[in-house]
Amino acid sequence: MSEQKYYEFLDYAQQRDILFYYVGYFSQAIISSMAETVRLHLETNGVPSSTRRRLFSSFVEMAQNIVHYSAASLPAPEADGEIRYGSVCIGQEGERYFLLCANPVNPADVEILRARLDALARMSMEDIRQAYKTSLRAGTPAGSKGANMGFLTVARDASAPLESSFRSGNSTERTMFYLKAMI
Repeated sequence: MSEQKYYEFLDYAQQRDILFYYVGYFSQAIISSMAETVRLHLETNGVPSSTRRRLFSSFVEMAQNIVHYSAASLPAPEADGEIRYGSVCIGQEGERYFLLCANPVNPADVEILRARLDALARMSMEDIRQAYKTSLRAGTPAGSKGANMGFLTVARDASAPLESSFRSGNSTERTMFYLKAMI
């Protein structure tokens, strides 16, 4: 990247109040480092504690979903866990913050994700809180790498319904999954 391109991107990000942006491979170690950076940025910029908690929680869930479910990965030694490709962004729109994440998914998973997100969009905030509590008590579902709580956590912390979309690429190998939460 040329120096000019760097400054063009920096200007673009600043004009749109982008606070944090990462695109590349995610691992647990990278998530930990990013989470610390996000936490410090929010604290030093005087973001209220309740907003910080919700932003931080949702950021970690989105990053974890990339590590667990992105269809693009690098081989990793067993001790290092999974290394998967995606992106995450935090920005500000007026008084609210937004979180965006994107990662490739297998086409076979699109309808499963769409159904889960559509069901979540039809739920009231009370329904989301109740489903969250129920998931806390339930075991890990078959095929899940967590307690199936990522979307519930983000939806619980959001101030508006989650937005999602899918975009097929030129090949049928992967579909890009996009998720946006307003906090």
